[in-house]
Amino acid sequence: MMKGRESLPCLAMVLVQLGYAGMNVLSKLAMDSGMNPFVMATYRQVFATVVLAPFAYFFEWKTMPKITKSVLIQLFLSSVLGATLNQCLYFLGLKHSTPTIACALTNLLPALTFLMAIPFGMETVGIKRRAGQAKVIGTVLCVGGAMLMSFYKGSLIKIGKSPIDWRYAESMRERNSGNEESTFIGPLLIVGSCVAWAGWFIVQTKMSKGFPAPYTSTGIMSLMAAVQCGVIGAFSERDLKEWSLHSNIRLVASAYSGAIGSALAFCLMSWCIQRKGPLYVSMFSPLLLVIVAILGWGLLDEKIYVGSVVGSALIVLGLYAVLWGKEKELEAINGVDDNKTLQHIECGEKSDLELQVSSNKHIQDSV
Repeated sequence: MMKGRESLPCLAMVLVQLGYAGMNVLSKLAMDSGMNPFVMATYRQVFATVVLAPFAYFFEWKTMPKITKSVLIQLFLSSVLGATLNQCLYFLGLKHSTPTIACALTNLLPALTFLMAIPFGMETVGIKRRAGQAKVIGTVLCVGGAMLMSFYKGSLIKIGKSPIDWRYAESMRERNSGNEESTFIGPLLIVGSCVAWAGWFIVQTKMSKGFPAPYTSTGIMSLMAAVQCGVIGAFSERDLKEWSLHSNIRLVASAYSGAIGSALAFCLMSWCIQRKGPLYVSMFSPLLLVIVAILGWGLLDEKIYVGSVVGSALIVLGLYAVLWGKEKELEAINGVDDNKTLQHIECGEKSDLELQVSSNKHIQDSV
């Protein structure tokens, strides 16, 4: 029985990656059908808000702290960075690239968060230590892999034709044949979405200390983002017919991305972080790349090029280097804090070290 319980976090994270893989494939098909990326982002936020509302009400409504003006400002910044900019840029980049490239580039997030956290004093380089060297090398590998995928295509890797003949996906590809994929603009937009997401982590680190109610904060953030994306979408797509979800693929993709890609994935990852920690959750990111690559080839007849494979490999290697460095750094911080705590207990003194340890761990969680 214990072994079964211990395997639940692993199963949950595999389900999260499968859910994200399905979201990428369905979103790509919806946009190939002509759906505006900003309209897609708007509906994702709407469905996410609807799904998260019951969780916020039943689990946090009676216990959540007061929503102050400072918290509202932080929620607004979180919605702009973590939802509006992040998802609008991501969907726009996905439209001009492929699901495999999009998933590969999202592995840049830990490296970008590390770089952006340094000016705010949330991260230190520590180049003289092995952990610091691993973070720097991993960041360089991630950035190099992203640049390779953005600017170098290379020769086509011949792996045979998919045995699955999905006529609907084939018709969508023919409809989208005029739009060039895998150009440098698509990957660059996805990198931009990762930069916005990294900025969200920095804002979230501060907000979570004063407002520790994840379901409520995410629900409010999604609601704000729905309004923001709606305004952007209204300017980019003024034809009301294009906002209709009468098309099955558009309805399924919008509902799926909101309910599974945002709400369910958030709940499962939060649970896994509580059980196993953030590094455990991060280790499953490359699995998404493998699943999407298989689905992209099998269902969408996606072509794979040398530049994409080499760039993806560099990004994954860089990801694990950064995570290894963070793990060693966290172990060192916890070791020092534990020693200090013991010293204070022996002296019979009270201290706020537990708060410091919690703060340090939360900063680690952002990466």
